[in-house]
Parts: sequence; C-alpha cells; structure tokens
Amino acid sequence: MPRYKPHRQQMQKRIIRHIFTVILFLTGFALQSKAQFKEEAFKQTYNNVDSTARADTADKLFSFKEFAGALAHKNKMKIGTMFAGSVMVPGSAQIYNKDYWKLPVIYGGIGTLAGTGGYYLHKYNITQKRYDAWSADKTAFEEAYKTEYPFEAPALDLQSKKTGTWLMAGAGLIYWATLLDGVINYESDSEPLPGRATLYSALLPGLGQIYNGEYFKLPIYWGGLMVSIHCTMNFNRNYQRFKRIHNEATTDPNYSQNISGETAKWYRDVYRRYRDYSVVATAAVYLLQVIDANVFAYMHDFEVTEDLTMHVEPALISPYNAYAINTPQMGANNAFGMRIGLTF
Repeated sequence: MPRYKPHRQQMQKRIIRHIFTVILFLTGFALQSKAQFKEEAFKQTYNNVDSTARADTADKLFSFKEFAGALAHKNKMKIGTMFAGSVMVPGSAQIYNKDYWKLPVIYGGIGTLAGTGGYYLHKYNITQKRYDAWSADKTAFEEAYKTEYPFEAPALDLQSKKTGTWLMAGAGLIYWATLLDGVINYESDSEPLPGRATLYSALLPGLGQIYNGEYFKLPIYWGGLMVSIHCTMNFNRNYQRFKRIHNEATTDPNYSQNISGETAKWYRDVYRRYRDYSVVATAAVYLLQVIDANVFAYMHDFEVTEDLTMHVEPALISPYNAYAINTPQMGANNAFGMRIGLTF
C-alpha cells in the first residue's frame, strides 16, 4: 500500500472545510439577495409618503410562513425566497416547481454518496489514528499491534481516502445541481428575470451573461477567473514548497540543501502574499460578473434613442402648503411661470 506523506495530512480537513464554506456562502447569499430580486428596485418613486413609510419598516429577509405556503401552492414565491429555502432544505425548489419525480433522485443520490463517502473516510481515519499513535510512541504501539504491524509503520489507507473524497464531492455536485435545476424551472411572467440572471452567475460564472444574451462578456470573465485561479494555485504550490523547506532547515539538524532557512522564509512570505492577492482577485471577478448579470438583466428593456425633444409651455405655479414657511406674508400665493420638459 502507498505510504503516508506528511504534506497530505491536512488534505481531508481542507476539503471538508471548503465544502462547508461554499454551503455557508450560498446560505448567506440567498438570505441577503432578496432585495436584489425585487422588481420595484428600478421603479421607486420618492413623492409617495406612504411608500416611504412602508420602506422604513422592518422587512424580513426570509419568511418561513411565505415559504411554507408556497410549498403548499397557496401563494406564489419569489425566486430569491425559493433559492434560499432550497439552500437550507434541498428539494424544496422541486416541490414548488411541481417536479416531484426528482425528489427520490435528489435524496437517494445525496444520501447514498454522502453515506458511502463517510464510510470510506471513516476507514481512512482509523488508519490515520494508528499512524499517529505509532509516531507518538513506537514502542507502545508495537506492543499493542505487534501481530499486525511487526516490523514497520502502519500504512495509511489512502485509497479509501481518495474514494471517500470523490464520493463526497459527488454528493456536493448533486446538491449544486438541485439549486440550479430549481432556478431553471422557476416560472416567471417576464424575461429576462433579474433574480434568475443573478443566481445563474452565482451558481455558474458566466451563465447569467449567457442568459442575458451578452456572450461577448464571457471571454472577459472566464479569462479573469482562469488567470486568477491559475495564479492562486501556482503561488500556493510555491508557498507550500518553501514553507516545507523552511521547516526542514529550522528543525532538521541533518538539513544540507542549498537554500538557507532565511532565504526560504523570505520566499515563503512573498508567495503567501501573492497567493492571498490572487484569492482576492478571484473573488472580485466572481462578484463582478454576478453584479453585471443582475444589473444588465434589469436594464434589458432600457432604450436610449437619439430622439431628444424639449417642451416649453406656460404653467400655474402653486406653493406646497405642507411647509410652514409657505405663508401669504412670504409671497406664497399662486404665480404664473414657464414649464420646461425634456423627453429622451
């Protein structure tokens, strides 16, 4: 069996941490994105006192009452609410869209892959604990496991780790496909729907631009993501390399490489800084294409023509008596003037 390599010790923990980070990001995005899906965002008026008063009241980011009623098909649910519910309860979007036949596929696929993956990862964890015990006290370990490991260190079951990791990734892929399927099958009275464009780009970068028909933007965003991700991986690989060299130079008395500990430390810090910059660049490009899909979906029907007209006409100017300063003593009587209107 293949031997354990020290630099792979934390690989499993990093993968699991990344999966939970993605789920938390989707949950936070779903709860915070409700305002982005309001069609009134580009239709606000500021002369209506009642609408302003209503805007000042507390607005729930997610209503479980609305969500439960929509799943029972008693009321219509906004795409943002549906997406947020589907993030927390996989399959709820399929229930709302009346795609009931997909539920056994979703729950069966996620349950089978996650359960089997957990089993294989558990097998790997057993061998890792034995290796850690052997590393901590070889004599005591050989006394306990002398019949099974008589001459050498216990081998790690890296094949089980690899299998379990791939199975867990498959479960995550089904979960992601569940979210995307819910967004695709959401019924809307108008197209393009800004909420759909936003979620498309959040789930698959560039898909929102395809939905909006702006294919020329794909090389820009895909190129930016590929370059930033490539730089992140390259800088991280060099960071890990010089980190290992620095640790060996400072802890191993038999270290005899040409790179000194100080030199390795300098390169380690440089590559770590460049890696962090690349991560920020990746996040910036990702968020930019999400915002772009949302804004241009809203502006899809906005037309700018060369027809520019100006209307000049007489008008009767009346004071707005809601203000206390508009009193007859201050010349607040009606007056005649001119009204100018621009149309473009």
